[in-house]
Amino acid sequence: MRISSTIIACLFLTLGGQKAVLAQDLSGTKPVPPRAIPGAALPEPEDSAPGAAAIAPAPDTPAAHTALPLVPFTSARDALKAWMRDSTAGNKVGAVRALEYAASQGHLTAQYKLGRMYAGGEGVPASDLKAFEYFSKIADENADAIPGTADGRLVGRAFVALGNYFSDGIKGSYVKPNADRAFDMFHYAASYFGDPDGQYNLARLYMTGQGASRDLRQAARWMKLAAEKGHAPARAAFGEMLLRGGEGVPRQPVLGLMWLAMAREGADPMREAWIIERHDTAFAAASANDRSAALALLERQHLVGARARSAAGQN
Repeated sequence: MRISSTIIACLFLTLGGQKAVLAQDLSGTKPVPPRAIPGAALPEPEDSAPGAAAIAPAPDTPAAHTALPLVPFTSARDALKAWMRDSTAGNKVGAVRALEYAASQGHLTAQYKLGRMYAGGEGVPASDLKAFEYFSKIADENADAIPGTADGRLVGRAFVALGNYFSDGIKGSYVKPNADRAFDMFHYAASYFGDPDGQYNLARLYMTGQGASRDLRQAARWMKLAAEKGHAPARAAFGEMLLRGGEGVPRQPVLGLMWLAMAREGADPMREAWIIERHDTAFAAASANDRSAALALLERQHLVGARARSAAGQN
């Protein structure tokens, strides 16, 4: 079937669109990093021997990293080699000890890895508070990391993790639910680092009015940015917004179905079953013409993507 010129125009407006949808509060200025996050004691490696000497903390290091016991590593790089060796050998205690030493020396990847380990209980007892401390140290000390670099991506993810902790709080700790602080973290991750998880979560706050005034136009802009980066939940949410329309968001059912179809393709059936359900429900309720038009647009996007990948491979 042929696609009308109206649908094609909507496609270019919504997919290719003006970068005015970047929605950095329309100011064009670099976001100001959120204020420093208070810290508590971070885990310290065990002494290598009774009476081992202590390493003095670096200047400006938060109290979270007070004196660390001397361990048999000459540098963070040496410790990371030991971490890889011990991890391969199944020596979890040695691996964590090496990683904590590298983290104490300011190694960003080691700090992020430990945060993830404590958040998920991977090789260490699960502790959201310890994870929070590592992520907060990363955010406090690396807020000006260059976006798009390996370090920048890690720092952006750390801000997203902090946003999630501030959204829900950590039971039995000083980290209480704080929608304003959650908004700060997500906004900085989304606007400065361009993190798709940050953009998705920021859009959700605008949708619910938590930490900011409810604003569906802003929510749609941020959701679209994450969707364009392949973020499956954002694609599903953006598709539903276009299906419904309203409150400043134009109703575009064909494009909404297309985004839901793209979300369905990238969804994890185990963790994101809700995307599959909403896709199936939306397509079942849509007219035959809208379904056909949406699938035609989806195929067009596949062709455009294949050509872009081919061109990139030739360069």
